[in-house]
Amino acid sequence: MLSPSPAAVEPAPQLPRSAPSLPPQAPSPHPSQWDLVIRPQTGWFDLHLADLWRYRDLVMLFVRRDFVSQYKQTVLGPIWFLLQPLLTTLTYTVIFGNIAQLSTDGLPKILFYLSGITAWSYYSDCLMKTSETFNANAHIFGKVYFPRLAVPISIVISNLIRFGIQLALFLAFYLYFLMRGTPIHATPAAFLLPLCVLLMAALGLGTGIIVSSLTTRYRDLRFLVQFGVQLLMYSTPVIYPLSKIPPGYRWIMLANPMTPVIETFRYAFLGTGTFNWLHLGYTAAAAGVLLAAGVLLFNHVEKTFMDTV
Repeated sequence: MLSPSPAAVEPAPQLPRSAPSLPPQAPSPHPSQWDLVIRPQTGWFDLHLADLWRYRDLVMLFVRRDFVSQYKQTVLGPIWFLLQPLLTTLTYTVIFGNIAQLSTDGLPKILFYLSGITAWSYYSDCLMKTSETFNANAHIFGKVYFPRLAVPISIVISNLIRFGIQLALFLAFYLYFLMRGTPIHATPAAFLLPLCVLLMAALGLGTGIIVSSLTTRYRDLRFLVQFGVQLLMYSTPVIYPLSKIPPGYRWIMLANPMTPVIETFRYAFLGTGTFNWLHLGYTAAAAGVLLAAGVLLFNHVEKTFMDTV
């Protein structure tokens, strides 16, 4: 007896699936409604200097860091701000004033050397410390975004505090010699002190960030900076007056933009020195060119320096 064949099972017809319903999308906000818009920097002139003002609180934090951390774990602390120029002045007085018998234009040796050291130290400190911007702060630059120029600008501001302390030391000696009847006198050029400080800051910042930008690729410059700053000091009337330079070689000294600044500083407070508006204008032009070139080069290098540092 044959068993009946199983009935063919036909697949049930599949109903068409309805497309899943998507939540309604919110309208995209207008570009002006974003809190932060990040755009790629591609041009040399995409400086975004306005960000420095937006990050001004960060700049002041860097200023505090630079000022406090410098002598934080030392025994004497901020007293070193006074001891360094004082010891340097005494050394110059003994070596260049008493042993080498270099002329000081009839001024007291301590006042002459201290005036030059006070002005030169601010410029050299700005140059030396800003020249290490990329190498010294690579660990910060690689983690978070902020305007990179905030670091060298904070160095210039923190050094300004140090300059104020050393200027007070110079004025204390100035008043001491003035009360003793020393033939020194201030001139109306003393009102140019803020201009001199601004020129020194611009020269130091511009030269420093140029060197910092170049050292990301050419490491040898790091070893030449300190030596070059020392040579530059000897071509600046810090330990000798410009009036004692033979006229045929004086133009070499005046080619150094810091020469008119130091001569103006001495003329303002001591009444001696070479003050010339043309020379000061040359310094202002050199400071403007160096600062503009430094900012452009710094802005260009900061995009790729992490690949080379």
